[in-house]
Amino acid sequence: MNFPEVVAIGQVRHDYRQAQPRAKRKIGPFLEVIDEILEGDKKVHRKQHHTAIRIFERLKHEYGYNPIHYLALRERKPGALDFARPLDGWNLPGCFDLLRRRLEAQLDHKGTREYIKVLRLLENASISQLAGVIRQTLAIGANSYDAVRVILQARQEEPVGLFSLDGRPHLKLVKVETPDLGAYRVLVAGGAS
Repeated sequence: MNFPEVVAIGQVRHDYRQAQPRAKRKIGPFLEVIDEILEGDKKVHRKQHHTAIRIFERLKHEYGYNPIHYLALRERKPGALDFARPLDGWNLPGCFDLLRRRLEAQLDHKGTREYIKVLRLLENASISQLAGVIRQTLAIGANSYDAVRVILQARQEEPVGLFSLDGRPHLKLVKVETPDLGAYRVLVAGGAS
């Protein structure tokens, strides 16, 4: 290989564009606070510096913490659910534990992943709403994420109101003929009418 070939191989185009913008990090709103903590650590003895755990505990105490944000990561690594420190002290109703035990009994290690998917439904529902749905699915023996999701969605949907003809006398005069289902049967059978 000669020198021009090596130079040509080493040239890399840097004019690419991302297909989608990068997602904002969950820690984004706290970066300034973390920077202040780390700047303060420069003024004290090294033994008094904050560790990552101490910073997390301080942020959790001062700003509150919602463990729901942590579930997306647990979905990718379900084996660490029992050891997830951010989920310590998260008191869920007993029906959640019962669902988890049943899912893990039915699906083995995939049951933990299903359970985390159920927990992620808390992103759009309250704990009491989801607990009611879980109790219903346990009562009917439908132990799956899909069953919980479908029942939750059905409960959250607003019922469709009936279209009232009151105040619309011109619509009462409209008559719609009953459709000829025989023509449809001919089409389904593959024939022509």
